Amino acid sequence: MARKTNWAIGLAALAAAIGFSVGIGQSNDASATAAQISANTHVGVASCGGTTCHGRQEADGAVVRQDELMRWQEPSSATGSHSRAYAILTNPRSQRIANELGIGNPTSATMCLGCHSDYVPAARRGPRFQLSDGVSCESCHGGAGGGDAGWLASHYAVGNTHSANVARGLYPLDNARARASLCLNCHFGSTGEGQFVNHRIMAAGHPRLVFELDLFSTLQQHHDEDGDYARRKGRTNHVQMWAVGQATALERSLTLFQNQRLGTEGIFPEFVFFDCHTCHRRIYDDPNARPTGVANPARPIPNGFPAYQDENMIMLSAAARVVAPGAADRFDRDSRAFHGALAEGRSAGMAAAARLRDSARQLANAFASASFTRQQNFAIINAVSSEAIRSRYTDYEGSVQAVMATDTLLNAMVSQGTIDESQVGGIRADINAAYAAVREPNAYRPLEFRQALGRASAAIGRLR
Repeated sequence: MARKTNWAIGLAALAAAIGFSVGIGQSNDASATAAQISANTHVGVASCGGTTCHGRQEADGAVVRQDELMRWQEPSSATGSHSRAYAILTNPRSQRIANELGIGNPTSATMCLGCHSDYVPAARRGPRFQLSDGVSCESCHGGAGGGDAGWLASHYAVGNTHSANVARGLYPLDNARARASLCLNCHFGSTGEGQFVNHRIMAAGHPRLVFELDLFSTLQQHHDEDGDYARRKGRTNHVQMWAVGQATALERSLTLFQNQRLGTEGIFPEFVFFDCHTCHRRIYDDPNARPTGVANPARPIPNGFPAYQDENMIMLSAAARVVAPGAADRFDRDSRAFHGALAEGRSAGMAAAARLRDSARQLANAFASASFTRQQNFAIINAVSSEAIRSRYTDYEGSVQAVMATDTLLNAMVSQGTIDESQVGGIRADINAAYAAVREPNAYRPLEFRQALGRASAAIGRLR
């Protein structure tokens, strides 16, 4: 089986606790050309829960586990978070957020249901469909009904193929670009109804959105990548999944930022695109007070300007230097130019955003076709903590991505057999220390973080 080890999943859950936000909707990203977005009827979770299908209590199925529904409903771990997405809307925190926003009951508000349920039009809901199922099977896999045109019956037919199911509307989650596009609809945002957490929603109390594609995919993995899975879909390349996820996240961010409807809020830019801590710092009236901000060498912005969220830019810069060196210099130039252009005005910022988005898309396509060799995997981990990259960890969000990257890349090499699990036990303490340094946004300790990440990376490098 090509699954991540239990200790890796345990620490991934720790990372998710930093700011795990649930909910996945239908993709509307035209760049994911491989994705076939289903318009089929959504038949509901109950249609998948038979004991001959995915509703067993024991994982003893001959082809698939068949306990997928139970794992999806797991009440004590992140594995069951999608099933809890709707129920979260009934808790006191959600009620307070809804009251602040003036949207009434969050369980019936489009602003919430777009990501806390499988929010499809009423005409596409079958008789067993329930919004209260939360982020259900078809939220991710696509509508399964539609008679002979749907994939519900065909996906268990003898001799049927995965590609045939995709042609009938099954969403191709094995495709890294398609998966990233789908997950980002709610784990970052989209133009879909109720799928954009803006600054007003955050100010009302919504949790921060933190996302890393491969790590979060592992948290939601309800299947084993055994021999049968490999024959039908191939093995997941976890490093590729991470890299594609980073590029697609930046591409999505810039696309939404360029959208006039989403990129501004009245006379202000939409602040959710910017780093929280460049504005949310303690204010001092002491004449001897020292600024708490740290200069970032990759962001040529005037003092006092908010900084665009650059967590994915930092990760992409590290990966591009190893996997796509021909595109790396252009990407770094476009990143710097984008930050600088934002100080010139919206017109200049939009033009620079378009160029940077194209650079990110170029990297996403390069990563999607790359093999990610053993040496490249080691080199990426080294690049993430290299001096050229480490100096950019001046803000909380970039550091969170860096420790998740180191963790997920190490776990990927273990699961793929690049290194043996017995060799990495001692590295765990340093990765845990780096997680601890970013656990609380208001108590972020950048020096401690850099030191812990550097020790972990150096130890991983010695395994090469």
